[in-house]
Amino acid sequence: MSITELPRPDTAAVARTPVVHIVDDDHDLRQSLVFLLETVGIEALTYPDATTFLDEYDPTEPAVLIVDVRMPGVSGFQLQEKLRQQHYPAPVIFCSAHGDVPMSVRAMQHGAVDFLEKPYDSQQMLDVVQEQLLEASKRFAADAVRRDVQARVDQLTPRELEVLRLVIDGLPSQHIARELGTSVKTVDVHRARIKAKTGSDSLGTLVRDVLLHQVDV
Repeated sequence: MSITELPRPDTAAVARTPVVHIVDDDHDLRQSLVFLLETVGIEALTYPDATTFLDEYDPTEPAVLIVDVRMPGVSGFQLQEKLRQQHYPAPVIFCSAHGDVPMSVRAMQHGAVDFLEKPYDSQQMLDVVQEQLLEASKRFAADAVRRDVQARVDQLTPRELEVLRLVIDGLPSQHIARELGTSVKTVDVHRARIKAKTGSDSLGTLVRDVLLHQVDV
């Protein structure tokens, strides 16, 4: 399959209502949260630990996470870091029975959108979850675009990637040729191939998309 034949972002998938993933080692709390969310029509899936979640989740499915901070094995903070490294865009709501100001600050530093103490207030939980379901839809729509741009960039050869990185740095063809020890004509050929392979209207458009969506080059 050529790069121009790669499928564009799945708009139907992006439009799906996000699910809530509950990651907590407390069985009774997981079940009570499922019941609470189901009363307002929110679908929820549960996981007894972070490892089980990492084994089972679909990174392309829009979702919100409710995560216990302190769990055996992989902690909530460690889970969030693993997901961040994988560019997983789901909003994370941290919960803890031992909440305090330093822990709340640390949760936010790890990318949490909120931090709730156990036992949580049911209405507060519903309000936070419903707000983050809307945020999740926006994030996953943007992530679908990021994955599309990444897939197109990943089709480039190592040499084409070198040229693209220097284009991103703002270098003209003459300077790129000098940097790579080749001719301007060869650089221009690479530029044309990059544009064609990625299906971009221009290299400027591609550079904008790479920077805007934090694509790895």
